[in-house]
Amino acid sequence: MALSRVCWARSAVWGSAVTPGHFVTRRLQLGRSGLAWGAPRSSKLHLSPKADVKNLMSYVVTKTKAINGKYHRFLGRHFPRFYVLYTIFMKGIISIPPFANYLVFLLMYLFPRQLLIRHFWTPKQQTDFLDIYHAFRKQSHPEIISYLEKVIPLISDAGLRWRLTDLCTKRGTHPAIHDILALRECFSNHPLGMNQLQALHVKALSRAMLLTSYLPPPLLRHRLKTHTTVIHQLDQALAKLGIGQLTTQEVKSACYLRGLNSTHIGEDRCRTWLGEWLQISCSLKEAELSLLLHNVVLLSTNYLGTRR
Repeated sequence: MALSRVCWARSAVWGSAVTPGHFVTRRLQLGRSGLAWGAPRSSKLHLSPKADVKNLMSYVVTKTKAINGKYHRFLGRHFPRFYVLYTIFMKGIISIPPFANYLVFLLMYLFPRQLLIRHFWTPKQQTDFLDIYHAFRKQSHPEIISYLEKVIPLISDAGLRWRLTDLCTKRGTHPAIHDILALRECFSNHPLGMNQLQALHVKALSRAMLLTSYLPPPLLRHRLKTHTTVIHQLDQALAKLGIGQLTTQEVKSACYLRGLNSTHIGEDRCRTWLGEWLQISCSLKEAELSLLLHNVVLLSTNYLGTRR
């Protein structure tokens, strides 16, 4: 009753025709609606366990992508050359889960010779690893010499038989260029032509060239032909260019590719040996490339200054 009187008094003063019932009802509605807006619904207070797991997984995935993105940008800015190798390795070779790239780095650190290219080796690693690879191919040298000795009776020309015997039995002596070139007829057809070599002989030559020997003999023979042809073409281009145009590292790399362990030999001796190789190579025809292939053993085994 008191509230009604107050309302009538206010309406009389303001000149309003609002009824007390309407005013009170409006205030009550506003109060109720305010209470309704302020109170959260019970359904939003408690999430189901399944929804919690989904939200957590979504959060983890988002954070993982963000961290990997920052990591990639950091590598791209500070280590651009390594980032190229890393990208090729991650996209082109294997596909691994998030954060497993740290395992890749650990493997690269533990096995640099197997997983890193020569460009990323330290100077000491280059020397050590090249020695290891040369030791692998040097293991096949006695086997190749043995195969050459076995085919000597099959050579029809007596002079060629004597020359090949003399070359194979001169242990510890570096052969002269004319001694090797005198045998090119033996290596152009039976029994030492590229197409006449025995399967075990081909496997031994593959190991001497640091090529896999675990393939069928016809495929091994084809690879040896291709590899030797490429080296022969490089030799012709290098002879036109001139050895004097090569840096010390380029000379040593060229010698190592052709069978000489140049890591322990001085630059002058490497240039001398490479000059002998080019003189022999540029004197051979395509049909005589079997001799160039065997030259990897004949010209490098007893070269002066070779320690290993």
